[in-house]
Amino acid sequence: MNRFRILVVDDEERILNFLRVKLKALGYEVVTAGDGLEALEQAQAQDPDLIVLDLIMPRMDGLETLKEIRSFSQVPVIILSAKGADVDKIKGLGLGADDYLQKPFNPDELVARIEAVRRRLEPAERRGAHGATESIAFGDLKVDFEGRRISVGGEEQHLTRIEWLLLSELARNVGRLLTYEELLTRIWGPEYRDDVQTLRTWISRLRYKLEKNSPDTKLIRTIPKTGYIMDLPSE
Repeated sequence: MNRFRILVVDDEERILNFLRVKLKALGYEVVTAGDGLEALEQAQAQDPDLIVLDLIMPRMDGLETLKEIRSFSQVPVIILSAKGADVDKIKGLGLGADDYLQKPFNPDELVARIEAVRRRLEPAERRGAHGATESIAFGDLKVDFEGRRISVGGEEQHLTRIEWLLLSELARNVGRLLTYEELLTRIWGPEYRDDVQTLRTWISRLRYKLEKNSPDTKLIRTIPKTGYIMDLPSE
């Protein structure tokens, strides 16, 4: 079995060396890059299972690097950054990052987040393969669970992994309230059960993709301070 490969991107050599040693000791395969351009080369050449990406780097910063990575890969990305403002976190999540950890960080917390990403990758594949329902139609929205595809108004829409997991949970529980804690725990893991801001950001992105070709269809309903429900459209 291939080992889980992590690409660590940071312009600080001491951080690269520290994370290389720590993650290898835990059984991970580790490759490194010192800036955004090198990260793009490594991401294409090494095909990592996860990327840990610094934001502030020479030649190409982390956000621009992430944008470029998303043009050819949906690999999970955890952002590391000394920039702790919410706006930077929202930008990173908006570009498709899976998680965001502020520097200085606790190495054990980073490991926990890496392991949370790894856990949700494998069970998600099994759920998709063994789910009882292969496809569902919600008015203009068609969800193909087996093929992991959706179409809205006859046009296929690309979803990131997180968007797909969110839609799958909501669609398989249509008409049922899923609380913030339920969704965060099922998709990100129990460590994230209180990170409502992250959930709201991803729900907003998912809603846009579901509604941009069918603006009169409102499928995901917000229950204030509680959670979300996917409603069947009125006939």
